[in-house]
Amino acid sequence: MKAFQPDYTNVVKAAYNIKPDRMPLYEHIISVKVMEEILGKEFNDLYYGNTSEKREFFKNYNNFFKEMGYDTISFECCIGAVMPGSGALGEHKPGVIKNRADFERYPWDSVPKLFFEKYSEYFQLLSEEMPEGMKAVGGPGNGLFECVQDVVGYMDLCYILADDPELYDDLFNAAGNMMYKIWEQFMQRYGDTYAVLRFGDDLGFKSSTLLPPEHIKSKIIPWYKKIIELVHSYNKPFLFHSCGKIFDVMDALINVAKIDAKHSNEDIIAPISFWIDNYGDRIGIFGGVDTDVLCEKNEDEIKEYTKHVISFAAQTKGFALGSGNSIPDYVPAKGYLTMVETARKARGE
Repeated sequence: MKAFQPDYTNVVKAAYNIKPDRMPLYEHIISVKVMEEILGKEFNDLYYGNTSEKREFFKNYNNFFKEMGYDTISFECCIGAVMPGSGALGEHKPGVIKNRADFERYPWDSVPKLFFEKYSEYFQLLSEEMPEGMKAVGGPGNGLFECVQDVVGYMDLCYILADDPELYDDLFNAAGNMMYKIWEQFMQRYGDTYAVLRFGDDLGFKSSTLLPPEHIKSKIIPWYKKIIELVHSYNKPFLFHSCGKIFDVMDALINVAKIDAKHSNEDIIAPISFWIDNYGDRIGIFGGVDTDVLCEKNEDEIKEYTKHVISFAAQTKGFALGSGNSIPDYVPAKGYLTMVETARKARGE
């Protein structure tokens, strides 16, 4: 078989809703444990080592994407992890901002410095170990809603909305301003390493958005718009990742925020055909294979499911195939590999 030659422009075209030369593969996140199982070598702990160990991590990490037939490498570092007192979102800790006094004390201005102190070496090594023909997809992870939740908590944010609407507004503006400052520096320093920029902001769950759609449109999407305008000023497309039933805000995301592409779909909400039918003429659609399918179905069923997604996606222009969410630790390596191998076979590889 001819050696695979990555070409990141395939993913750029898909994000811009242009038919690429070949259907690209895309994953939001792939567990390093799954990578280790497939490659037959351990390298996860190197991520936390010295510079030479981190470099070895990225050699293995980047090589995995190339070996699997990807044109780009997915990599982000999350803002929430460096926000002082964070953890209300992912770790279910009590939020550190509960009232106006907490908000006024919070060191918003320190977060950009903390972000680059923690992550600059990672972004630099990612770039230095980039295989020929590849670039990255990602950037500063976490969107505005997630950053606010990480220091407030979802339940307490709802209480603040009822008790102090002005504080509710100020939280989104402070976090949005903080994010914009990070993105400004990030694009200056590392924009060239990236083919497509993205963040994930899970705005919904199975039946609706987590906040009223009008709040998302008035408090959150204006900050998306500012960040995406910045990304566009570097002639880069923006991919938006969000789980949940967010159809009530999709038009605003496309027409106001100006996202170029959207990732994440669950069949229990709507199959990929719905996303393509309703939005495929305006934006790139990434994903398609429900993660539950990779966990629960046998090899033959995954093959048939993936073939069905590919056949339907052939009707649209900008499409990149992968899981509808991500490949966490609990996804069987065999299920993931079956999806990838089926897609590569369909590409004639």
